[in-house]
Amino acid sequence: MVRRQSSATWLLLAYFALVVYASLYPFWPWSWPPGLTLNAIIGLPWPRYFGNFDQQINLIGYLPLGLLGFAAALRSGFDLRAAFLFGLLPWPALSFLMETLQYFLPGRVPSLSDWLLNSAGAVVGALLGLLLHLLGWLRRWPDVREYWFEPNSAGALALLALWPVGLLFPTPVTLGLGQWLPHLQVLAFDALEGTPWALQWLDEPEASARVLSPGLEAITIALGLLGPVLLALSVARPGMRRMGLFLAVLILGLLVTALSTALNFGPSNAWTWITLATLPGLLLGGLLAIVATFLPRRVCAALGLVVLSALIAMVSGAPDDPYLAQSLQAWEQGRFINLYGLAQWIGWIWPFAALGCLLSLIARRQL
Repeated sequence: MVRRQSSATWLLLAYFALVVYASLYPFWPWSWPPGLTLNAIIGLPWPRYFGNFDQQINLIGYLPLGLLGFAAALRSGFDLRAAFLFGLLPWPALSFLMETLQYFLPGRVPSLSDWLLNSAGAVVGALLGLLLHLLGWLRRWPDVREYWFEPNSAGALALLALWPVGLLFPTPVTLGLGQWLPHLQVLAFDALEGTPWALQWLDEPEASARVLSPGLEAITIALGLLGPVLLALSVARPGMRRMGLFLAVLILGLLVTALSTALNFGPSNAWTWITLATLPGLLLGGLLAIVATFLPRRVCAALGLVVLSALIAMVSGAPDDPYLAQSLQAWEQGRFINLYGLAQWIGWIWPFAALGCLLSLIARRQL
């Protein structure tokens, strides 16, 4: 039985982590509920009420697990029956475990209906994967991937698939993912509050953020566009298809940013993120990306390391949007898309994961 690397496997692992995060958020405080017995833990209660939003999110949330589980197993060399069972069986068990653990998180409510909907979503996902396989679409994917990308590109393709998800949570600067360090600074400042080291080693979190000038904002936007483009070019095959990848990244970034703005601030504001600094930044990033399409893959990977490092440094000094928290509370679609901050976490982690992927590509080619 042949085993080969598949981007579906990486996407499955990433989505598995996101489901666990969404199920156990906010992770604290863990406590044993009063009057809870071991017999009660085995069963899940039926909720007194639940709305359409709860039904949709629980059904849709587990559908990708069934689909990706089936695709990952099939692409890894398992036969059709084993792949279908892997897309079907583990995820109801995962949902039952997550619902049971919610007994011990006061902010979460375990529910039998959630488990049933999650299980149904996983079954639908596995059946959808089987249907796509029977129609031949899954079998065509390796040919499409081989035409566009080099071998050993599974990790990069998984990251490229997650990039638009990170953009769904509004970024401090257009396409500016990776604003993680300020949040670490807040955690460190809170942990050291009241000690002499707090003021000696750390600045006030609010004082460390500075409004970017239009020029710096344009450069940051250009870096935000160049990062995923260089990641794609580092695993792309030569030829004019590299220009197609650049255009795909550009269009996808623009559309997802507009969608994020519409969902979080209202449909009438879908394009309000376009400012005097946005167009020059996109133009600069686009011109540099066009030049990069003519460069070798290894050079693109090395430039990607520089671009992503600079992007992290730039967005780390950008302030948060003061209207974001208020808009998320009032706009239900925004809460649906962000799903307890999952999209925000992806936006924080994505540039760092892309750096690791590019380093791995460079090291592999050196060997």
